[in-house]
Amino acid sequence: MEFKYWKKLSYKEQDTIITQALKENIDYDDNMSLGIPVSKLDPFVFSEQASFLKEAPLLRTYVQNPNHIGCHTLGESEPFFNGTQKLEKEVIELLSVDILRAEQNTCDGYIATGGTEANIQAAWIYRNYFMETFNARIDEIALLSSADTHYSVTKAANLLNLLSVSVPVNDETRVIETDALDIAIKRAKNTGIRCFIVISNMATTMFGSVDDPDVYASALKNNAVEFKIHVDGAFGGFIFPISCPGNNVNFSNPNVSSVTLDAHKMLQAPYGTGIFVIRKGLMEYVYTKEAKYVSGMDITLSGSRSGANAVAVWMILFTYGPHGWFEKINKLLYRTQWLCKQLDKIGAKYYRHPNLNIVAIRAAHIPGAIAKKYGMVPDTHSDVPEWYKVVVMDHVEINYLEDFISALQTPGHPPR
Repeated sequence: MEFKYWKKLSYKEQDTIITQALKENIDYDDNMSLGIPVSKLDPFVFSEQASFLKEAPLLRTYVQNPNHIGCHTLGESEPFFNGTQKLEKEVIELLSVDILRAEQNTCDGYIATGGTEANIQAAWIYRNYFMETFNARIDEIALLSSADTHYSVTKAANLLNLLSVSVPVNDETRVIETDALDIAIKRAKNTGIRCFIVISNMATTMFGSVDDPDVYASALKNNAVEFKIHVDGAFGGFIFPISCPGNNVNFSNPNVSSVTLDAHKMLQAPYGTGIFVIRKGLMEYVYTKEAKYVSGMDITLSGSRSGANAVAVWMILFTYGPHGWFEKINKLLYRTQWLCKQLDKIGAKYYRHPNLNIVAIRAAHIPGAIAKKYGMVPDTHSDVPEWYKVVVMDHVEINYLEDFISALQTPGHPPR
């Protein structure tokens, strides 16, 4: 794979770049800034004189407290935080081109508060797009997704007053039932729906299953309706493009218009760090013209955002570089494969996408006490679970997995 932007930088190189970016931001001590409703963190509580800050560029960024309101990949932005905004813009371009396979300078985006916000941002944009471009009414637009899709889709439907259409998946393969998809689209059309906002998954939260966006596109084209496809890669966005580089769940696929990623999952950035990326020409459909006092006007759901979170993502990406990140991902995949082999040996039934690090095990094989002891997550807390999942993250080492398998083999708790 060829990378145009992604490389490894030493900690010293990163410190130099971030220090320069902070110098380009407003300095409240040296500049008269009477109209900005923000300042650095309260110095009475968060002292700038702490000695460790000299060696910690990210913590210095948190103390300086840059506000990244707006979208810095298009138009104007608040000039007071120009330095760190450049780093956010760099992150969006890197992710668009080197991970999501877009052409250079063809995407907009921003660091959101998480995948939920990013998914709602996509639905908001496409709702407005259909209303303005096709003169569609609210009751002529629907959200379309699989039964395994994250609950943020339900939130988006509720907030935007849209019909939510859910399509069943195969219980074994977690693949969308194509006949059911066609039926769902036809039923929605019969109620007056003529525009569809699709949320296609790049690793579902419970199973790690991946939808083929072309399955949606084919069915929607066959039914002669308008549509836009958003990929929810909140979990899979930092692993699936690496483990399956020839995939079609990215901007190389003309059917894909936008993507969500969550840096606070696989990337282990601070919580509140999601990412929204979209093809150019679409972000503008949610310009908030009433935000006249904001330079460039606001165009994001969250409004004011922490610039420090953008710097955190920038640091993680450039600390690893592509090859370091590949090594990390392959280590997690090896552990996941090891777990699956052990489950096979004891006859436990499970679902696992071969390119991802989530293993969903049938609840019949997992006694409640074991699920609780090992912190396993069920598919439901309000009913009898059918599945429990294991997510193989950095802290999930093989000795822990070995202990878990041993517990499953303890007399009195055999797999069924």
